[in-house]
Amino acid sequence: MFLMRKKLELPTPEEALPGRAEPIPTASRHFVTGAPLHGPWPGLAAIQLGMGCFWGAERLMWNLPGVAVTAVGYAGGLTPNPTYEEVCSGLTGHAEVVLVVHDPARLPLEELLAVFFENHDPTQGMRQGNDVGTQYRSVIYAPEEQLATARKMRDAYQQQLRAAGYGAITTEIAPAPPFYYAEEYHQQYLAKNPGGYCGLGGVGVACQRGLNV
Repeated sequence: MFLMRKKLELPTPEEALPGRAEPIPTASRHFVTGAPLHGPWPGLAAIQLGMGCFWGAERLMWNLPGVAVTAVGYAGGLTPNPTYEEVCSGLTGHAEVVLVVHDPARLPLEELLAVFFENHDPTQGMRQGNDVGTQYRSVIYAPEEQLATARKMRDAYQQQLRAAGYGAITTEIAPAPPFYYAEEYHQQYLAKNPGGYCGLGGVGVACQRGLNV
């Protein structure tokens, strides 16, 4: 019962694992495109999106026209430089996220967020489908100047979901916290393992575009 509770509740600072000062080893380049996984990326915009297991979410994102780089990692928690096993324990507070670096001229933020909302169920709280735990929560971590757009799109999509019989959106929208790169084997996992697990799936409700945000 304690372990299940910890999977559904974010840890307090006293409960959080200590982590480490040094980043864990990871890849230096994108397995699919060869692009450098670590910035800076002049002229491009970056956002962190959590929509359940990050394997399928990353594949969705790297295939979007206008996306230059994707990487999977952990964000929004308390433990510095966590490992995958630590995140899965529920004692770091992190969500599994995809760092999406895109060209706003080719892929505007509004279109990117519409893809985000349409391809998972943002009403499920601390889970996504059969994946249960705080690390699977829906999140948008973005620069301050992008938060108003994210909230406006969330509110508009909420109306569409309610009309379709769904409940309240639980997506966490907050200023971008530190992004901790996941281990090398997680990076572009489904390109390396085409038959691997992908828990991605939307609810079949389109997200409205053209909100003039």
